[in-house]
Amino acid sequence: MAIVKVIEVIASSNSSFDDAVRSAVKEVSATVENIDSVYVKDFKVHVKDGEITSYGAICKVAFRVARGEHQTN
Repeated sequence: MAIVKVIEVIASSNSSFDDAVRSAVKEVSATVENIDSVYVKDFKVHVKDGEITSYGAICKVAFRVARGEHQTN
């Protein structure tokens, strides 16, 4: 049976929501293996002087947990 773990991350970009989500996947991939999917929970923008300054994405990243080689019975 496969075990799937989910972590929540917040990523941002100065250019787009798409870039923010891609940034989340890239950063999580640096330390987590076996990523299966990303659920985008929410979007947000930061605004200054009536202009959007950055885009944010709150993401739930799901990945399969690898079983250890040494198991006790």
